Amino acid sequence: MPEPRIVPREEHPISRRDIDPDALKVLYRLRQADYTAYLVGGSVRDLLLARRPKDFDIGTSAHPYQVKKLFRNCWIIGRRFRLAHVKFGQKVIEVATFRRQVAAGEEVVQDGVPAPDPTTPEGEQLIHHDNTFGTPEEDAFRRDFTINALAYDIATFSIIDFVGGLEDLRAGLVRSIGNPDVRLNEDPVRMIRAIAIAARLDFAIEPSLLQAIRRHRREIAKSSQPRLLEEYYKILRAGSAEKAFRQLADVGLLEPISIELHKGATEPLWRSLAAIDEYRRQFEATPDTMSNAILLGSLLVPLGISLHPPRTSHASGGDDEDAGGGRSRKPRYPPGPRLGDLPLARRDVERLRQIISLQRRLRDLTASERAQRSLAHRGIFREALTWMEIHGDSPEVVEHWMGIIDEGGAPEPGSDDSGDDDAATPAAADMLHKKRRRRRRRGRRGGHTA
Repeated sequence: MPEPRIVPREEHPISRRDIDPDALKVLYRLRQADYTAYLVGGSVRDLLLARRPKDFDIGTSAHPYQVKKLFRNCWIIGRRFRLAHVKFGQKVIEVATFRRQVAAGEEVVQDGVPAPDPTTPEGEQLIHHDNTFGTPEEDAFRRDFTINALAYDIATFSIIDFVGGLEDLRAGLVRSIGNPDVRLNEDPVRMIRAIAIAARLDFAIEPSLLQAIRRHRREIAKSSQPRLLEEYYKILRAGSAEKAFRQLADVGLLEPISIELHKGATEPLWRSLAAIDEYRRQFEATPDTMSNAILLGSLLVPLGISLHPPRTSHASGGDDEDAGGGRSRKPRYPPGPRLGDLPLARRDVERLRQIISLQRRLRDLTASERAQRSLAHRGIFREALTWMEIHGDSPEVVEHWMGIIDEGGAPEPGSDDSGDDDAATPAAADMLHKKRRRRRRRGRRGGHTA
């Protein structure tokens, strides 16, 4: 392998002040235990671009259980490749042992974990041979894009570049490490990630990589569907969703995943995505108000997709007689809205229905003060107001409700006052009524024994 480029501290802008203090704790403890420890991945890229990283990931020569011995707050996760998660409250610092991509059939496994089966159901060349530990150089060359393979050495405060990522960072290019045809076949989700990164950073995609994406676009359908949906959510939270989805449509990546998005990639969708981008850019980090339900609605609503299941005589499920006189079991739940084959969570769809159903009541500023305060105490209220702020085009309505919140007319986000959320169906409302009656009975018993 070629010699890496090493950029000393005085020649780059990264300061330890810009690094998460808990990530620094992990880096320093690994170094004190005589392990190599680098800050790696997108965090180094973002720091060099003067952007705030979302995560601070660490690469190390320590094996997962060696990391665990150093940190009591460490959990080992993963089956194909073990990762160490060092937890600081709700924050997680991911620590990965340097690894290398090995040839098909190689069975070298250094932590006692059996190597994965070298075949996949599709019989293709998806990654399944990366379970072997390696050197920092080998770890860099198995990553996806050059700008994601930079490392920050806590021992010398220098930047280490094994793959030419610094040049591509300066040129504003997303370039594949190695042959893009091979790398995209290994993991087709890299096609979406390349476009998402380019949109977020306002970079160009290197021509040979872009051509490879167009050639292999249908391979994306072989990827895990939950993983694809999560990539959509990441794009929607990044503040550059309109640009990213326009590019996904341009290269033909929407059609194999979600035909509804492919056909509906028109002005209503672009306006919806532009609105959610404008909202996201108001914040330094992604706000909690950008829930999955709101993100999902930002795709479904402009496409004109109904959020309600079709009315059928068997909508509530149950058994029915078939033509042969027997009994056939009907689905318990009616079909919901579709976005290709992506697995839309029922809870997110139901929450979106509630958000949309509250929009008319939010606009009724003539309602009594009592009715408005009651509405503001609904658990779904904050998300409904966020939808109004993003898509309602009614700043005066949002300002009115924000005034009620400032006066203490609504609970804080995350409070337990969310019982009404589930009262969207008669069954849920009846259950809620029973819960309230039980509380009253307990109160009366307490009164008798006082």
